[in-house]
Amino acid sequence: MTEANGTRRIGLLGAGNIGRPIGRHWLAAGHTVTFGSRSPQRLASFIGPLGPGARAASYADAATAGDVVMLAVPYQALDELLDTVRDRLAGKIVIDAANPMGLSPDGRIISTLEPGVTQGRRTADLLPGSTVVRAFTHVMDELLWSRGTRQRHFWGMALAGDDAEAKDLVSNLILDAGFTPVDLGGLENSSALDPGGPIFPHMFTPADLRATVTLVG
Repeated sequence: MTEANGTRRIGLLGAGNIGRPIGRHWLAAGHTVTFGSRSPQRLASFIGPLGPGARAASYADAATAGDVVMLAVPYQALDELLDTVRDRLAGKIVIDAANPMGLSPDGRIISTLEPGVTQGRRTADLLPGSTVVRAFTHVMDELLWSRGTRQRHFWGMALAGDDAEAKDLVSNLILDAGFTPVDLGGLENSSALDPGGPIFPHMFTPADLRATVTLVG
C-alpha cells in the first residue's frame, strides 16, 4: 500500500522511459495507474504482468481516469496533447515531467524556451483550469526504477508549484516512488528543474540538492 497519502487514481500520459518506471513505483505503492498512449494496444505485454491496478488506454481516457495526471510525453508532443485533453484535466492536479531540452552551439544542455520562461509556468498557462506541479524532471530516466527501488528515499527529487496542498500531494507521490521530495518553491522560479538548470540532469541527496540551488534547510 501507499506509504503516505492513501490510494490515488493516476493517469499517466505517456508510457515511455519516464512513465513506465514511475507508474510501476506507484502501482507497488497501491495506487491504480492508467497508462495513456497513442496506441494503447501496443502496451499489452507491458501491462499484463503489472496486475489489476494497471491498464492501458488512450490519452483522453487516461486523462479522464486519473484524479492526478502526469505529463510524461516527449516535449515535442506536449502542445498537441494538451490541445486534445485540456478540458479533461480541468480541476485536477497535473504533474509536468516534460523537458524542453536542446543543445547550445557549444554542446551544452539548455532549455528551448525563451529566457526567463520556466516550463512549469508555461504548462500552467496552457492549463488554466488545472493545478500544475513540476516534478520528476531532473533525474535521468534510466535511474528512476533502480534508485527508487534499491536506495529508497536516499536520493532527492525536486518539485515546484504554486499551490501548497497540491505540492503536499505530489510530495507524497514522490515518496511512494522511492525518492525524497525537495520543494524548490513556485513555478515562476523553478528554472533549476529545467534543462540547463543547476540540478539537470543529475541526482543529489536531499541536502546536496538544497545546497546546489542555495536553499536553506
